[in-house]
Amino acid sequence: MDVGNIGFVIAGLVVGFIVGMTGVGGGSLMTPILLWFGINPAAAVGTDLLYAAITKSGGVLVHRKNDNIDWRITGWLALGSVPAAALTLLFLHSLHTDTAAMNAVIKNALGVVLLLTALAVLFKKQVLAFAQRHAGDSFHFSGSKLNTLTVITGAILGAMVALTSIGAGALGTVALFILYPFLATRRLVGTEIAHAVPLTLVAGLGHASMGNMDWGLLGYLLIGSLPGIYVGSHLAGRIPDGILRPCLAVMLAMIGYKLVF
Repeated sequence: MDVGNIGFVIAGLVVGFIVGMTGVGGGSLMTPILLWFGINPAAAVGTDLLYAAITKSGGVLVHRKNDNIDWRITGWLALGSVPAAALTLLFLHSLHTDTAAMNAVIKNALGVVLLLTALAVLFKKQVLAFAQRHAGDSFHFSGSKLNTLTVITGAILGAMVALTSIGAGALGTVALFILYPFLATRRLVGTEIAHAVPLTLVAGLGHASMGNMDWGLLGYLLIGSLPGIYVGSHLAGRIPDGILRPCLAVMLAMIGYKLVF
């Protein structure tokens, strides 16, 4: 294993550790790190998508065992996200002959989504408080309107994830909290993870079919991330959330700003 590959293992270890401690930061950190290593944007996004699909599959097994998944909500989200991801992949495929244009689109979209993710991480508590405060009034939808909004939310997440590999984590969880303020937090988190697996798998395989994949790189990332997630999850709560989240948000905002501007 040469020095470059060791760097990928360490990157996986660091990102896995942060994800284990905070529950967010997977794609939003991994893709920019891969860009820093010199991986082109399309390959970085494609590799990170399958990386996410594999790592989150383990989370689904745990959440399913603990009955933390609302499969009805997962289904409505997937109804919007999977077709939207497929359409986004078709759009990228139309740019495939112009590699520079495709990488430019992905890089700029990545920067915008990182900035949105930073806001979601930083103001998560305020958004949740707002959703719970207005859960019983006209702000809250139900029935067919709620299902329609869930499908639309899934479509937005699907397009973002297929284009940037980011969005199914922090943004997806915040969106679900707003739509379903009465659902227990553990079930919202489990539902978001369950939805992310088929979405990232479909998007990842789509990128792989276009050649936007580095299978060796994927293996090195997994070697580092699996123990990183294990250690990080055991240290969760040791560092105050009030310190972790602002630091993570500032880091994501700086990366996003650099990519956009």
